[in-house]
Amino acid sequence: MQDELLRWRSEFPILEKTVYMVSHSLGAMPRKVYDKLCEFADMWATRGVRAWAEGWWEMPSTVGDRIARIINADPGEVVMHQNVSICESILLSCFDFKGKRRKIVYSELEFPSVMYVYEAHARGGLAEIVTVPSDDGITVPTERMLAAIDEQTLLVPISHVLFKSGYIQDVKAIIERAHAVGAYVILDVYQSAGTVPVDVKLLDVDFVVGGSVKWLCGGPGAGYLYVRKDHRSRLEPKTTGWMAHREPFAFKPGAIDYAENIFRFLHGSPLVPSLYSAQAGYDIINEIGVERIREKSVRQTTLLVEGALERGWRVNSPLKASERGGMVVVDLEHAQAVTKELLQRDILVDYRPGAGIRIAPHFYTKDEEIEEVLRAMDEIIATKAYEKHLGSAAVRI
Repeated sequence: MQDELLRWRSEFPILEKTVYMVSHSLGAMPRKVYDKLCEFADMWATRGVRAWAEGWWEMPSTVGDRIARIINADPGEVVMHQNVSICESILLSCFDFKGKRRKIVYSELEFPSVMYVYEAHARGGLAEIVTVPSDDGITVPTERMLAAIDEQTLLVPISHVLFKSGYIQDVKAIIERAHAVGAYVILDVYQSAGTVPVDVKLLDVDFVVGGSVKWLCGGPGAGYLYVRKDHRSRLEPKTTGWMAHREPFAFKPGAIDYAENIFRFLHGSPLVPSLYSAQAGYDIINEIGVERIREKSVRQTTLLVEGALERGWRVNSPLKASERGGMVVVDLEHAQAVTKELLQRDILVDYRPGAGIRIAPHFYTKDEEIEEVLRAMDEIIATKAYEKHLGSAAVRI
């Protein structure tokens, strides 16, 4: 079978010498990032301060429009930030938790950085965190999430795909339950956008946050925030800055007069170089289409699951493809040491405590590379090549 998506391999320099199975952590860099960063440098060098009026100032929105296409939002509905922690903090600052609605509901399998934001806010004594437990460390029962969301719930920040296991949550059901009781949902699509289809209109979700580091191949420093249109003119973030002002260049003292558009959810000056570098990845994802990427992802992750199970390894990801995102988590004895040996062989994966070895093909992955990873793990285990890594410090990847 001819894999049409492999024609994109030449756009990613690292693939020439590396088996790249870590797109769930950092997507491979597109070749055109070199050009985009040169464009930024040339703009700064030749236009100086005029660059703000000639494109830089609008970039949080114009670059956001590229993300909007990926998640089926409209132009002007997505704005760029440095990371998801900032996006979550801005949204959280829109609410005061002084009424009967004080609960923030999420599962124990959420990404810790997001938990830190909410736990820190709850220290003020007004917000109450409700953490929904998982029985297996892989999934969170949907019915348990629905039961935790009640009339006292204000916010439900949830991941579309869980970072430890790749489990796809039934976010449609969770959103419907939250809306039925008057709560808001903040959907984190960091581990889905670019490999699992996301449709903000179909979901009718209130807010979406995400980043570009992973499946979007956009690199660090390019988080994004979607705000549903009916919320934009009503909410007033306390985490704010001059870009959110209706007249930012009037430099008026005193309380902020919020912009009416998506700029209301900005704060200080944007991270302009990251907004340049992120565009190449977005353009490739948009040109291919997430549906095509998902089709290939299901096929290749299924090959990984079947190969691991045949070898008697534990798979800490859903076995059903419809419940699994773009990565497969394989757990075996000395998994962290095996990971270090794979990295030394230029086979890039990563390890997470309590989960295992996370392996993630993307649209640029060859089927042969799936088998290459499995064979390498076989050989490492058979020869005990991992032993030299036992007791050594964890690899930060």
